[in-house]
Amino acid sequence: MQVRNLDIAGCNLAQVLLFWPYFRGIVCSSDKTHERNTEMEKTLTNTKKANRFMEGFRFLLFGMEVFGVIGFELLWGFVVEPFLYNRGVNDFNTWQMIVHWVVTCAVWGLGAYAVVKECREKTGFDLIDNLKKKQLFDKENRIKAWQWALIVTGCVLCLVSTWIDWNGSKVIAEFHSRGALLFVFQYIYYLFEVMLVLLIIIFGQTAFEKWFNNNRIPFGGILVALTWGLGHWLSKGSLGAGLYTAVGGFVFGSAYLLTNRNIKLSYILLCIMFIL
Repeated sequence: MQVRNLDIAGCNLAQVLLFWPYFRGIVCSSDKTHERNTEMEKTLTNTKKANRFMEGFRFLLFGMEVFGVIGFELLWGFVVEPFLYNRGVNDFNTWQMIVHWVVTCAVWGLGAYAVVKECREKTGFDLIDNLKKKQLFDKENRIKAWQWALIVTGCVLCLVSTWIDWNGSKVIAEFHSRGALLFVFQYIYYLFEVMLVLLIIIFGQTAFEKWFNNNRIPFGGILVALTWGLGHWLSKGSLGAGLYTAVGGFVFGSAYLLTNRNIKLSYILLCIMFIL
């Protein structure tokens, strides 16, 4: 009986020894498969990060393209027109000023459309379709009470600071200084300027959210502060004006987030905070 057990044991041991290379191959193959899977996961993760970076960088470029469109006014108003009229922009007569604003607004409008169209074709991010489908007050994405409170607070602070800066109503002061005709064209110009600022906010916000996966920080406002603020510093020749505009740009970017990225409502709020 014991011999039989030994025989069985020996037989089992022989079988194990016989099939050991096979079992060893399975184990090694399993280890290699696991290593390959781990490497593939790392590769996919790195690829996703690289794709996310490139997507964000692409949106950042769209924002910088819009800033370049804004910069056209510097070239037009400080290089071309002074050469044509033999006088600086501050000495333009009524019709020269109107031509300045009309040409600027035309280029701004065409430039903005070109960038928006390029964005749609390259990324599928369609702002025009968003404007058509989204309502001014979106029922599906309601703005909460605390958001409205911050929005109203931001508007009030902007209006108060403008009132202090102009020693009264900016609108009334510009109407008296410009006259009715120039006043109308200047405020049309403001509407186009706000449109471009909002585009920089949208593209900048989208870019940084792609990079950092954080939708609570007004990255678009930061980009506007750095670009639009710099533009005002150069065009106005005043660091104070640039810093003032930079702070305003940050507030505008915050308003865009507080409206839950509602483009229509954001545009109206930016017009109130900037123009009035």
